[in-house]
Amino acid sequence: MNALQITAHVRENDSATLICPACGTAKPIMTKTFRYSHHSVKAQCRCQQVFTVLLNFRKNYRKQTSLSGTYQITGSKDPGGGIIHITNISRGGLAFTVSGRHNIKKDQELLLEFQLNDKNKTALKKQAVVVSVRQNTVGCAFRCHGELDKALGFYLQN
Repeated sequence: MNALQITAHVRENDSATLICPACGTAKPIMTKTFRYSHHSVKAQCRCQQVFTVLLNFRKNYRKQTSLSGTYQITGSKDPGGGIIHITNISRGGLAFTVSGRHNIKKDQELLLEFQLNDKNKTALKKQAVVVSVRQNTVGCAFRCHGELDKALGFYLQN
C-alpha cells in the first residue's frame, strides 16, 4: 500500500489548509488541539481519499537547500571556525553540517557567511546563536534581521 502524505503549514491563528493529494479539494481546519500532542493526523477527503497530514507548527517556512559557507565562533573562550554546508534555511535561522570534528556548543554565538544561489548570488553575513547540536548537524537562530532579509525572503519564496 502506498500511503499518501502531505504537509500543512500552521498559521499563527492555529489554522491550516489541507489540500487533498488526489482531487485538490482544499479544506481549512483548526489545529490547536494538535499543537502539543500529535503533529501527524489521518484525514479523509469527500472524494474518499485517505491521507496523512504532517502539521508544521514552525513560525517560518524552512526551505531545503544546498549552500556552502563558513562559520566563526564569536564571543567565546573557545575560538574556532570552518566550512559549512547549509541544508535548510528560513527567515529565523538555518541548519548546517560540518565535516569532521568541531567545538560548536549550544548557546554559542556564530558569525555565518554564505552566498544564496539566487540570480544575484546575494552574499549574506548573519550573527546567529546555536540552538541545537546533533553530531555534525547544527541548528541556529539568527540574532537580528538586517537589510538583506528582503533578499532572503525573496529567496525563500522561489
